[in-house]
Amino acid sequence: MSALTRPRIRRGLVALAAAVFVAAAALVAVMFPKAASAAQLTQITDFGNNPSNIQMYLYVPDNVDPNPAMVLGIHWCGGDANAFYTGTEWARLADQYGFVVVYPSVTRSSKCWDVASAASLNGTGSDSVGIKSMMDWTIDEYNVDTDQIFSTGISSGAMMTNVMLGVYPEVFEAGAAFSGVPYTCFATTNGSEWNSECSQGQLNRTPQQWGDAVRTTNPGYSGPWPRMQIWHGTNDDVLFYQNFQEQIDQWTNVNGTDQTPELSDTPQTNWNRTRYGGTGAQAPVEAISLQGVGHNLMANGMAAKALEFFGIDTDVDPTSSPTTGPTEPTTSPTGGPTGGCSAVIKVVSTWNSGWQANVDVSAGSAAITGWTLHWTWPSGQTISSSWNADVSSSGSSVTAGDVGWNGSVAAGQTRTSTWGFIGTGTAATPTVTCTPA
Repeated sequence: MSALTRPRIRRGLVALAAAVFVAAAALVAVMFPKAASAAQLTQITDFGNNPSNIQMYLYVPDNVDPNPAMVLGIHWCGGDANAFYTGTEWARLADQYGFVVVYPSVTRSSKCWDVASAASLNGTGSDSVGIKSMMDWTIDEYNVDTDQIFSTGISSGAMMTNVMLGVYPEVFEAGAAFSGVPYTCFATTNGSEWNSECSQGQLNRTPQQWGDAVRTTNPGYSGPWPRMQIWHGTNDDVLFYQNFQEQIDQWTNVNGTDQTPELSDTPQTNWNRTRYGGTGAQAPVEAISLQGVGHNLMANGMAAKALEFFGIDTDVDPTSSPTTGPTEPTTSPTGGPTGGCSAVIKVVSTWNSGWQANVDVSAGSAAITGWTLHWTWPSGQTISSSWNADVSSSGSSVTAGDVGWNGSVAAGQTRTSTWGFIGTGTAATPTVTCTPA
C-alpha cells in the first residue's frame, strides 16, 4: 500500500462529516518572473504506473522544507507542464514557502485531460492513475507531508482537479479549481472527450446526486473529505457559469454542509466570495464568483488566495532560505511620463475568434485620482466584454474610464492590469490617449 492510500490524520479543523477541446488561447497565461535560483523545472521519467503515457515534471525550490507540502499544478487544454510553470505564480510561491510542485503534462494530441472516461473517473486507468503515480514517487523521494497534499488547475486542469479529489479523497487536503466542472460532469460513454451538456451548464443535479457521485466511487470511505475552493467567471462561454453552482453543490454535500453560506463578502472589486461550513480562510468550501469575467482566470494574486485556502502560506524559516529570495513582479517604472498620465494596451492571449488584453495606466510627475482613456481601432476591432472600467464605443472610437477604486495612481508609478477586455477581430494595440481626473 502506498503512502497516499494509507489512512492519515489531517491537521487542524477537519471538515464536517473530460478531457475537453477548450482552446488554450482562450485562457490567460500571464508570465510571472521567477527569482534568481538554481532550482528549475525537471522532467521525471519512470515514476510508476502510467497507462496514458502522460509526462511528469517537478519543481523543487532551493529552500525546500524538510517535510514539504505538495501541490499538483494541472495545465489547461492545449497547454503543457512548461506553460503552467512559466504562466502561473506557483513556482514563485514554492520559492517563498518551500513546497514542491508536480506539473503533469498531457501527451495526447488534444492536450486535454481525460475527465470523461470511466477508467480515469474511477481510478482504474488513464490520467488519474498516472498522476497518482507521480504523487507517490514524489512522496517517497522528498518525504512529503501526506497531510499537506493539494491540487489546482485551470479549465481542463480544474476539471482534472475535481477528478483527482473525487477519485482519491483520502489523499488530498484541499483543491482549487479555476473555471472547472464537477467530478463526473464530463463523463461520456462513446469515447468522446467532449460533453456539451456539461460544458453548457445543462447538467443541473441536486447536491445529494453530485455528492453521491463522489461517495459511490469511494465505498466505505467516510472522510475526512477534501476541502474545495471554486473560482468561476460569470461570463464564461466555454465552461458555462452554471458549473460554478454545481461544484458548490457537490463539495458542500460531500463535506456535510448545506448550500447556505456562512460568510459572504467582496475581497476585491467584482469578486463575490462565499464560504460554506465555516467563516475562516480554511472553510470546507470557498467559492469566488468573478463578475463580468470570462473563461480566463488565474490573474496575478489568485494563486496566493488559493495558497491561503490551502493553509500553507507560511514563509520558510529565513535561516534556511537562499540569499537570493523570490521577488514580486515589478509594477513601478523607473520614471513616469512628465505630467498627466499615459496608458498601454497589452495583448495577453489570442485565439481564433478573439483575443484578450490588459491595460496599464501610468501617472506622470504628479499623482492622479482618476483617468479617462481614448483610442481608435485601426481595422474594425470591437470590445465584446470588459471588466474594471466603464467602456463606451462609437464606431471605431473607444472611451474608457476608471471605476473609482482603480483610478488613483501615485506620481511616477504604473498600475498594471488596471482593467481588461475581450476583443474581436485581429489583435491590436493602438496608441491610447490618457486624460487624468
